[in-house]
Amino acid sequence: MDIPILFTTRIIRLFCYGFLSVILALYLVETGLTDSQIGLLLTLTLVGDAGISLWLTTSADRFGRKKTLLLGAILMAGAGLGFVLTRNYILLIVTAIIGVISPTGKEIGPFLSVEQASLSQLVPDEKRTGVFAWYNLAGSFAAAFGALMGGWLAYFLQVEGMPALDAYRTILIGYAIGGFILGIFFLSLSHDIEVETPTQTKSIPRLLGLHKSRRVVFKLSALFSLDAFAGGLIVQAMFAYWFNRRFGIDTNIIGSIFFGANILAGVSALLAVRIAKRFGLINTMVFTHIPSNVLLALLPFMPTLPLAIGLLLLRFSISQMDVPTRQSYTMAVVDPDERSAASGVTAIARSVGAAVSPMLTGLFFSIPSLLSLPFIMSGGLKIVYDLFLFREFRAVKPPEES
Repeated sequence: MDIPILFTTRIIRLFCYGFLSVILALYLVETGLTDSQIGLLLTLTLVGDAGISLWLTTSADRFGRKKTLLLGAILMAGAGLGFVLTRNYILLIVTAIIGVISPTGKEIGPFLSVEQASLSQLVPDEKRTGVFAWYNLAGSFAAAFGALMGGWLAYFLQVEGMPALDAYRTILIGYAIGGFILGIFFLSLSHDIEVETPTQTKSIPRLLGLHKSRRVVFKLSALFSLDAFAGGLIVQAMFAYWFNRRFGIDTNIIGSIFFGANILAGVSALLAVRIAKRFGLINTMVFTHIPSNVLLALLPFMPTLPLAIGLLLLRFSISQMDVPTRQSYTMAVVDPDERSAASGVTAIARSVGAAVSPMLTGLFFSIPSLLSLPFIMSGGLKIVYDLFLFREFRAVKPPEES
């Protein structure tokens, strides 16, 4: 029963993330914050997530994976309630740092790392990438429906006469409720997701929960942080804000755009499994990622909304093929009792890498002539990441490719 529960929690969580991401920046605008303040707040959100996640994931295999997931659900619910209850900028910053709230529409907090480690323990090596692909597909579909529901709900509430601030606050309440529901499901997980530390490794000194795999994990982390810095320049909340600024479209249209984009992203994750079986995990990660980043850099040059939407959807149809392969590769090249820590450290590296980016995007967006710069920078830096990843890891094979 553990695998269906982990898929269910993934679906609930990503629905909530997508639900919130369409309106988060718009909500902060309604509270009176400037573009620069919003960028700083989103940056601090990611910084806080990095610290909390590092603490939780590097001790999860010893503290208990189930306990770690429950604590994450509490922090998620608390963040949603905190944003609802205050409009004070300082208190919002404190809530963003301590709680778990997603400005990206994607995973945040300790959940992904612990769930990946648990799934890797529950399935054999040869099925790991396939399970991760379905896991990501479920999340992408959930995020897509969340974005669709969040955008349209905010729109209809305003059509019915509710002030924009209150409409957006309703979405935040839904996000908090999602955190409480997650906690209920995590309570039903069994002891099978926990890992026992082998006797021969108990005496080996650990750093951030790692022992034999430190060098590989730290090298991967450095590269993943570069990729995340680039991706953080265009987090979904700011992406939605860009569409609003550039083309003047409402939340219902924005939500529909990201619904289609996330559906395509989910399907692309399944296609990655077949490609990886034939060409290998690293090759799949690199050679599907590069063209998607070229498309990203070209997006701001689209003169009309239909062309921009078309290019965005084309990019999303290949942009997520590296996700299940990256996750599977990380789990494959470390020992079982390092998996939560390895996933956590690499995830934290991504969070730290992405932390500064929204603040920069906020600054760029405040200058009309620089509105397109985040897209160009993001695409270019991601290509640099792809080339370095291929150079460093093309010879390091996972067990199923050896």
